Amino acid sequence: MGLIIPDEFLQTAHISEADLKLEIAIVLFQQEKITLGTASQFAGMNQLQFQRILGRRQIPSHYGVEEFQQDLKTLEANNWR
Repeated sequence: MGLIIPDEFLQTAHISEADLKLEIAIVLFQQEKITLGTASQFAGMNQLQFQRILGRRQIPSHYGVEEFQQDLKTLEANNWR
């Protein structure tokens, strides 16, 4: 599924597409809807970069066994070894 955000919306909100994706990733991560790996991938950065942003915003990095297992599955699906 693709989501089209009109340029007018981005201009009105004074936000870039990359920043909007980051904000969406952060909100979904905070709500525990997606894992750290998925959030950082959606935001277009590695996990360390994403964790640094979370740290600057004082957002806890809730990373448990379930998230670890999901991230392993994602890595295996992408043939990462």
